[in-house]
Amino acid sequence: MLWTYRRHAVHTRRKMTKNTVIPPNRQLIDPDRVGAALFVLSDRHARISGPWHSHRRLQLLHVSEGALLVETDAARYVIPPQRGVWVAPGTRHRILSRTPFWLTTCYIDVDHWDMAPISTCAVSVDRLSDALLIAVSAFGETGPNTPAEKRMVEVLKDCLSALSTFDLVLPIPRGDRLRRLTDQLLTDPARSGTLAVLAAEAALSERTAARLFKSETGLSFGTWRLHLRVQAALAHLAAGSSVTETAYAVGYSDVSSFIEAFRTVCGQTPYQAMKSRSDAARER
Repeated sequence: MLWTYRRHAVHTRRKMTKNTVIPPNRQLIDPDRVGAALFVLSDRHARISGPWHSHRRLQLLHVSEGALLVETDAARYVIPPQRGVWVAPGTRHRILSRTPFWLTTCYIDVDHWDMAPISTCAVSVDRLSDALLIAVSAFGETGPNTPAEKRMVEVLKDCLSALSTFDLVLPIPRGDRLRRLTDQLLTDPARSGTLAVLAAEAALSERTAARLFKSETGLSFGTWRLHLRVQAALAHLAAGSSVTETAYAVGYSDVSSFIEAFRTVCGQTPYQAMKSRSDAARER
């Protein structure tokens, strides 16, 4: 499937606003038909609701500003800055965001890259890798031309091979019965209600719903909803919401409980997460 990108995207230092518009006169690029073994495309979007598609190449989806929702048939990921998602070759996926973001995507032909196979997973993207992705995107889909550019790509390859995994993944149930319950929460992460109440609304018993959560997602209902709410919180924070606004938006009645839940999953408080991303943005 063709996916739309601008050729030789321009990377400005200006902040995105809600009025950011992507011009319609861009050139279509099919990543699977590009000759370069590794190339990076970068673009700013006001919002996006992409179709389901897949690529022959290994793909790293990464945002330098804003936040992006990545969905596969098996899981859902929210990636703010300093996070990314490896999408394995042939994996069906789509990307969505209701707010402005800066997308940087790296495509790799694994037949021409000596590395261990990578499965679809979330990763932490360090500042050096972030800076290299942006720099290499200036080469466009043609890839590096000069010796200096080729050396830069080699350094990027070494950095990408060393990215550490990030465990905030939301498994998607396989069966329709549990999907009736989880679809309601995916639509509204702040929705309250015990498992008994939510299961009854989905025509399930509490015991059956609990069993299905463990067998189809590997998580208990409580952990699954915690991960869902923290994913939603990452998107709110990346879009500029305050910690208090975010806590209420994702279903917490008090901010301290939200902060503790966020720290449990992410290993840092929302304030620390916001500060580290703000520091990284100022260094660009």
